[in-house]
Amino acid sequence: MIERKLGSRPGAAAVAAAATRAGTAALRFLAPGGAERWTRKNYAGRSVDLYAGPAVALGAAAGVAALPARPRAAAALAVLGAGACGGYDDVAGAGDPRRGFRAHLGALRNGEITSGAVKLFGISAAGLAAGALLKERPVDKALAGVVVAGTAHLVNLVDVRPGQAGAAVLALGAPGLLRKGPAAAAVLPDDLGERTMLGDAGAHALGAALGTAIAAGNGRAGLAAHAAALVAVAAYADGADKRVGS
Repeated sequence: MIERKLGSRPGAAAVAAAATRAGTAALRFLAPGGAERWTRKNYAGRSVDLYAGPAVALGAAAGVAALPARPRAAAALAVLGAGACGGYDDVAGAGDPRRGFRAHLGALRNGEITSGAVKLFGISAAGLAAGALLKERPVDKALAGVVVAGTAHLVNLVDVRPGQAGAAVLALGAPGLLRKGPAAAAVLPDDLGERTMLGDAGAHALGAALGTAIAAGNGRAGLAAHAAALVAVAAYADGADKRVGS
């Protein structure tokens, strides 16, 4: 299984952590597009940067380099796809008060393509593509895709306070799931210290990495159970967003 292969390669953890730290430092130094593009207000109104998000996505992807070709391609595709779509929403969706699938799909029905809709369809496509690489049978491919995309969404849902997304991935990944802990841990001190935030880019990338590991390590029954739970959580959260917004 993927998690066993990576669990037996401690160098992958060091690569993921080093790539994440180097990426964060490079982005902080270069600040592409200007520092203002990378600055946000967090839940407490403090100014934080978004450099950790893309860096975590790159670090998590770097950590799978030692895997065999198909699982490596699946993990890299899921992580980088989710990170890119989340990053697009971080930039293009800044200031958009709409939350939840229904709001963005409603806008799409009215002819407006929101950054949230791009993220939704992009991460779903990346998840399905990863699932297609991980599994052989069509049903398993589809279920694996739901697990990858759904876990990416789940981790983003819990990213509402400093360090929560990273801590969740560390806790859920403790048994060895894809060993994505190093990428999350590398930015956790700055996240907890409210100097940076993962944003959609980092949270979705870490969630996609975790989802890929879960999908790789489960057969059809496990995939179905995880997929059902993730869909239920997403539906509940979407309903909660609608109630809060009304």
